[in-house]
Amino acid sequence: MSSHTVTVHWISKDADFLRGKYSREHTWTFDGGMVVPASPSPLNVPPPYSNPAFIDPEEALVAAASSCHLLTFLYLASQHGFQVESYRDEAVGVLDQTASGARWVSTITLHPRITYGGRKMPTSDEESHLHQLAHEECIIANSIKATVVIE
Repeated sequence: MSSHTVTVHWISKDADFLRGKYSREHTWTFDGGMVVPASPSPLNVPPPYSNPAFIDPEEALVAAASSCHLLTFLYLASQHGFQVESYRDEAVGVLDQTASGARWVSTITLHPRITYGGRKMPTSDEESHLHQLAHEECIIANSIKATVVIE
């Protein structure tokens, strides 16, 4: 159907690579040309080997799930005649550990807060139904192992 290309690039800047004393800062370059500075979370790799100001993979996964849900929800709301004026989500991803000790993002909880305009306002049930449809159609939610919860 389609493919999506991202170039992830890291260059050694330190002489102590073999002892683990090296910066993990790198870049993500997307197919449209946007370059995003990335780093592991300082919760996983302490500074100065990580950069808390840069995006880390775990928060990017949470953002991707939230963004996908938003975009799918907006499409569905428009198709059902609901005028969305604003949509804000403070999504939270929970890092967990498997029995074997591997860490993973086990749950992503979305907290969408939506403001509607126009004459037609959704009922609570209609809004819940739109969220359920958006979840079922979201490419990211369909692609990951983590549970995605909408509150």
